[in-house]
Amino acid sequence: MKLYTKTGDGGTTGLYGADRVSKAHPRVEAYGAVDELNSVLGVIRAHNRAEAQDAGLDGDLNYLQNALYDLGADLSTRTGSPYEKNVSRLDDRDLSDIEGMIDRYMEAAPPIRWFIQPGGTLTAAQLQVARAVARRAERDVIRLMEVEETNHAAQVYLNRLSDLLFAMARVVNHRAGLDEEAAQKGDRRPAGDQNA
Repeated sequence: MKLYTKTGDGGTTGLYGADRVSKAHPRVEAYGAVDELNSVLGVIRAHNRAEAQDAGLDGDLNYLQNALYDLGADLSTRTGSPYEKNVSRLDDRDLSDIEGMIDRYMEAAPPIRWFIQPGGTLTAAQLQVARAVARRAERDVIRLMEVEETNHAAQVYLNRLSDLLFAMARVVNHRAGLDEEAAQKGDRRPAGDQNA
């Protein structure tokens, strides 16, 4: 089987169920952002293996990657499609699971004292990138919900996921012994700027 099919050369793509839509359709934007987020989590797992080899974090990220795969399938399948029965749509149990993970990571992190600058270890910095991608994916799902019926749990899950990724980044830096850097308001000139 060839990797390229040439069916998308005209700017359309097939949803699950054979419907063809523009590659710029809000549904494609939504599941495309979820795919990007899943790829970022893969990068984070690679950094984690190289840095700390935190098996617990790796297991949680593996769980999230599989959930995002299901979410992508959910978003690529229109409500009422005959293929809908083949898709694992996210539901209240998924939301409860991710909320439990957030609570677990927040308990392992120090209290939040200020707005935190993204950074720290490579793993933590990439978790912050993933958090921002999750927020964008959530916005894309909301735009989709404005034009087509969509699983509401998808939007809520992405909202919770961005919180979880933030909490994970904090724990990774805490375990590495790094203090969180506060975001600075006001004077933003570099320390060596002579024209300050």
